[in-house]
Amino acid sequence: MNFEFLSTYWMYYVEGLKITVIYAIFSVLFGIILGVALALMKLSKLRVLRGIAVSYINFIRGTPILVQIYIVYFGLYSFGISLSDSTAGIAALAINSGAYVAEIVRAGIEAVDRGQIEAAHSLGLSYIHTTRLIVIPQAVKNILPALCNEFIVVTKNTSMLSIIGIHDLMYNTDTIRGNTFLAFEPLIIVAVIYFTVSYIVTKFVGILERRLKASDNRS
Repeated sequence: MNFEFLSTYWMYYVEGLKITVIYAIFSVLFGIILGVALALMKLSKLRVLRGIAVSYINFIRGTPILVQIYIVYFGLYSFGISLSDSTAGIAALAINSGAYVAEIVRAGIEAVDRGQIEAAHSLGLSYIHTTRLIVIPQAVKNILPALCNEFIVVTKNTSMLSIIGIHDLMYNTDTIRGNTFLAFEPLIIVAVIYFTVSYIVTKFVGILERRLKASDNRS
């Protein structure tokens, strides 16, 4: 195998990695906001809100992310809504991530001891105050490792954005392949980069889980 192209094209990987990480961070942040809203809707006593949340989650989880990217990028344009490549890319990833985050948040909320919720209600706290002061803080502690894993998934999903012209890792890798006429070697490099990012975040998740368990034991 020939990796001499790296001396000329290594900056393509660096720039692509920066774009990939930036898109992943913003997509997960917006996905968390959307996911929390969907989780609360799914746990709501109002049937309409539950129906909307369940339908959204099932649809997004049941369709390929590639189709969702096309719908956001091309579909909205058909209705006169023109989004930039960056906005469409982040929106598509956030829409996809939100459905998965919703299930993570829902599971975290349901894991909170019901006795504490009932105790809060007996003390006169409203539903909103109980959720904000009792449920959410404990749920966040329960779901932090899963949210970190969601970041790994979204980071890998950013590779799909190359189809709409986002200059992420995959787009720049295809550019290198076209310029060098090397079909295989540039893919090996990008695979190693994706693996390294995933491995670093995975190790961070392991450390986070151990610290959370240690804090639970102390409490």
